[in-house]
Amino acid sequence: MSSLTTPSTSPAAWLRGLKPDWLADPKVWRTEVLAGLVVALALIPEAISFSVIAGVDPALGLFASFTMAVTIAVVGGRRAMISAATGAVALVIAPLNREHGLGHLVAAVILAGLFQVVLGALGVAKLMRFIPRSVMVGFVNSLAILIFMAQVPEMRDVPWAVYPLIAGGLALMVLFPRITTVVPAPLVSIVILTAITVGAAIAVPTVGDKGALPSSLPVPSLPDVPFTLDTLTTIAPYAFAMALVGLMESLMTAKLVDDITDTPSNKTRESVGQGIANIVTGLFGGMGGCAMIGQTMINVKVSGARTRLSTFLAGAFLMLLCVAFGPIVSDIPMAALVAVMVMVSFATFDWHSLAPGTLRRMPAGEIAVMVITVVCVVATHNLAIGVVVGSVTAMVVFARRVARFADVTSVTDPDGATVVHRVTGELFFASSNDLVGRFDYANDPDHVVIDLSAAHIWDASSVAALDAIGAKYARRGKTVRITGLNDSSARLHERLTGELAAEH
Repeated sequence: MSSLTTPSTSPAAWLRGLKPDWLADPKVWRTEVLAGLVVALALIPEAISFSVIAGVDPALGLFASFTMAVTIAVVGGRRAMISAATGAVALVIAPLNREHGLGHLVAAVILAGLFQVVLGALGVAKLMRFIPRSVMVGFVNSLAILIFMAQVPEMRDVPWAVYPLIAGGLALMVLFPRITTVVPAPLVSIVILTAITVGAAIAVPTVGDKGALPSSLPVPSLPDVPFTLDTLTTIAPYAFAMALVGLMESLMTAKLVDDITDTPSNKTRESVGQGIANIVTGLFGGMGGCAMIGQTMINVKVSGARTRLSTFLAGAFLMLLCVAFGPIVSDIPMAALVAVMVMVSFATFDWHSLAPGTLRRMPAGEIAVMVITVVCVVATHNLAIGVVVGSVTAMVVFARRVARFADVTSVTDPDGATVVHRVTGELFFASSNDLVGRFDYANDPDHVVIDLSAAHIWDASSVAALDAIGAKYARRGKTVRITGLNDSSARLHERLTGELAAEH
């Protein structure tokens, strides 16, 4: 009998069980609200900066961050993850905006969302299982480096007062949690530094220097482009690239949050949700986006948020701050936000991965994969490229490692008439190519047995190699018998043997 029908479960108790965590627990509610506010403050300069990269008005980046966050809070698969306008997406669509204008950019955002919905429905999220841990560590470390590097321009050629403000902000975020964790330390740091700079009239770069904040809410509309095949062929390559980059960053971020919070998430729902969020964003004239890793770390790791409320409020507070409190937000010193992001960078980096003890124990191949991932990401400023290159490198390293385990041991019968070659290991393209050279075709007796009871055939290359071995013995008038195949190997061998002559 289900719990809904047991006498011990009253309707009132059942209804209480339906309440989200943030309604049931005032402490959770407070954490989520304050976390959303901190993220919203950190989103403003980032969204404006990405708008500049894409070559659009800053309002479009802010609108995109608002619609992405609010929509993904409802339809996404990973609670507490922040989606907004991002640099990776801006880099992909910037050429389209330069060459064809804003209308084509907005149309590409909508089409990218459609691509993401289709890819999500087709199960693209299942590809995450092929990303090894060494790539994930490289992803996290390169992310931390990129977050820090993004703050460096804010510390160059600035008034001297910026440096003590940054140092003060970092000190506040380190020390304030020892007093209380009721209010997030980043929020306290932003408020105090803003009060100091405004009260003392200290001239330092502010959020307002990044660009004008919008004074009204966005309104939905269709992109101003001709709905023709020519338009479709123009925007489709950019849209597909944006869809892939956005999904990869979002799914990698979701996996990272899974590990931090020790909770699972629905990656398929997240993929489809990212698509829906981009469609909505495009219809409101935004520049599109995906999961925003730095702000997600602020929300989850620094502020301790765990529910959809913080994601929703990050978007809602963003628009509220811009529209209703624009003049106040414009006075926030960039030094305060730089300090927050530097702290996020430090907290995100996996310092354990660089510990001497860890490096001594780790296989050299996995260290190389981690380093290659970091180098590719930092060099290209594109997390997706680093993950792809790192994953391919990991597969090559794995293939080389497994290929070495394939071995052949030979035993000749006492009468000298038969030899048994026992093959052990995994037979696939990397190991089977060497297999042909492991037999003594000229000196073996007339009857040869190849025992595969300790091996497994994975691909056509292995079947072709076995056929080549048999052909070499046959040319010398010797017979070969293959034994010990497991069921799947036997089916593959039976289906392909004798049909791959062109390959050997």
